[in-house]
Amino acid sequence: MSVDYKLIGSRIKAKRKAAGKTQEQLAEKLSVSVGYISQLERGVTKISLDTLSEICSILNCDMPFFITGASTGQNAYLQAELLDKYAALNQIQKRIVLEFIDILVKHSGVNS
Repeated sequence: MSVDYKLIGSRIKAKRKAAGKTQEQLAEKLSVSVGYISQLERGVTKISLDTLSEICSILNCDMPFFITGASTGQNAYLQAELLDKYAALNQIQKRIVLEFIDILVKHSGVNS
């Protein structure tokens, strides 16, 4: 599996903009040039884990968001929501949900 630096860069850019920060402000906090930030956001330059960690601190997010697109908090929330809804189902509905998940797993290439 290769690292998609363009995708990571686009997520950095989106998160930076959502935080209301300019490339200049992010560059200043990281003590790097604006050109370097531009290269990171376009995926031209490979980002180090140390730099990514610093960006996470500045933009108040976790590293998995930039790599996978989902934050650990988001995953925990989705899991809790799924469990709550599953618990409210009757036995027949639970069986249907499990069969549906089996179909999803089978067709996504994920092994159970």
